Amino acid sequence: MIVIDILDSDDEGSDQPQVQNHAAAAADDQSHLINRSFWKAGSFEIGPTKWAPSQGELEHARVHPKFLHSNATSHKWAFGAIAELLDNAVDEINNGATFVKVDRIYSKRDNSPALLFIDDGGGMDPDGIRKCMSLGYSTKKSNNTIGQYGNGFKTSTMRLGADAVVFSRSSRNGRATQSVGLLSYTFLRRTGQDDVIVPMIDFDISKNRPDPIIYGTHEDWLSNLKTILEWSPFASIDDLIQQFEDIGSHGTKIIIYNLWLNDEGVYELNFDEDDEVVFSRLFESLFKMRIMFYFV
Repeated sequence: MIVIDILDSDDEGSDQPQVQNHAAAAADDQSHLINRSFWKAGSFEIGPTKWAPSQGELEHARVHPKFLHSNATSHKWAFGAIAELLDNAVDEINNGATFVKVDRIYSKRDNSPALLFIDDGGGMDPDGIRKCMSLGYSTKKSNNTIGQYGNGFKTSTMRLGADAVVFSRSSRNGRATQSVGLLSYTFLRRTGQDDVIVPMIDFDISKNRPDPIIYGTHEDWLSNLKTILEWSPFASIDDLIQQFEDIGSHGTKIIIYNLWLNDEGVYELNFDEDDEVVFSRLFESLFKMRIMFYFV
């Protein structure tokens, strides 16, 4: 059974000052990305591509960051992207999920509004979160799941905002883990990347403490951590670890930030409306899309 809760901002980020004039705040933040309007954010020149692999590195087909934007245009409106993320939570019924929580929060870095999605499904282990955040890969093979093609997470998050950070905790084969992954269009654009780089870090929490899981070198792990802290709303590793507190023993949490604006420089999702109005509009839109939810 799925419970869809549109929470008040008391549970997450309520200690953050409210942005009184969201339109003005959005306009002030235009410099954060070259263009904060979704339908214009893909209009930029592609610089020289670094095709030469490093010594010992296999050459591979690259996915340019611009593809993240063009891929997300499959959602013509924001509510369709929200429905896609809720679909993923519905799929988690097969892994014991009983609810998905949706909330508006405020970024700890700049107090701008962000979207929060949490479910209590099985969560993702380090291998699972890498498959989730890769392009075109899915572990969903059952005919009764919605997301079969490994693309919905990328299209939906990138349609709602320029950046998304994912926290997931799971327990598989007697090993409890928690992982953090960052899919950041802002990072890729502003650092001039010609390949989609998704920094991730993992922890083994089987002994009730977060021990880093090192796959390459310790320097690689620290480099991923540095990138996540620089480009996410969280400034320290303690802030990152704290984000798992409301997940419980298993589940997934997605925070989408640097939300897109319309051509007038106003957030596509109107956060100045009453929460009840936003709730009604959201579910009216989902009903029209013939999405079915079951309530306890």
